[in-house]
Amino acid sequence: MARLIQHIVEPPRACSYIPPERASLEHHILLDVDPEELDTLLERGVRRFGPDYFRPVCPSCAECVPTRILASEFKPSRSQRRARNRGAEFRVVVGPPRVDADRIALYHTWHADRESAREWTPGKLTSRDYFYQFAFPHPSAREVAYYDDEAGGRLVAIGICDETPRAWSAVYCFYDPAYAWRSPGVGNVLALVEIAQRQGKPWVYLGYRVAGCPSLRYKAAFHPQEILPRLPADGEAPRWTRAEE
Repeated sequence: MARLIQHIVEPPRACSYIPPERASLEHHILLDVDPEELDTLLERGVRRFGPDYFRPVCPSCAECVPTRILASEFKPSRSQRRARNRGAEFRVVVGPPRVDADRIALYHTWHADRESAREWTPGKLTSRDYFYQFAFPHPSAREVAYYDDEAGGRLVAIGICDETPRAWSAVYCFYDPAYAWRSPGVGNVLALVEIAQRQGKPWVYLGYRVAGCPSLRYKAAFHPQEILPRLPADGEAPRWTRAEE
């Protein structure tokens, strides 16, 4: 049974996705959330980083649209098949999230590249930060690690995700920019879809689609998918609709 530790609503601030807009997040700091409860939260458009369960409550914008892939019906496009083939030689290891020097260094290498290429705000994570964001103990928490054995078992990408009774949820993915030509971010989503298909789970959650944000546009390319056009109020059932291709 989930235990609420703290409830926070941020004051409006500059949006990092669509800079002219003002953004605000509602946070529930929760402990003891079981996989079934996380399933319900995901269905209501809530996302998770560690013990922080959050959703947007922006005052004048509704561009953050929850999206999920219909795994049983999904067939990769030609470009997605190419991305899958380019990463086919990676060794894939699925397990609980870990904190170590290799993972933190990989995160910083990836983030520094984004800072240069996309003018992201500089971001540094300590091992404590990494633990709370990506490796906080949770029965649903998973890490998909990708290794290049031809380069001596080099760690090249990490996909942080959650597994619930009915879905997989892609939380965060980062990778070595030297492997960007292999499209590891796309490959990670495809890997989650394939796992969900094998397990008979209907959905892979991708978080929020934001049409005006270049870093998040890729989410619209996975079809068929459903979107949640409006986050439900307390006591209201979520109404997912099939998205147009």
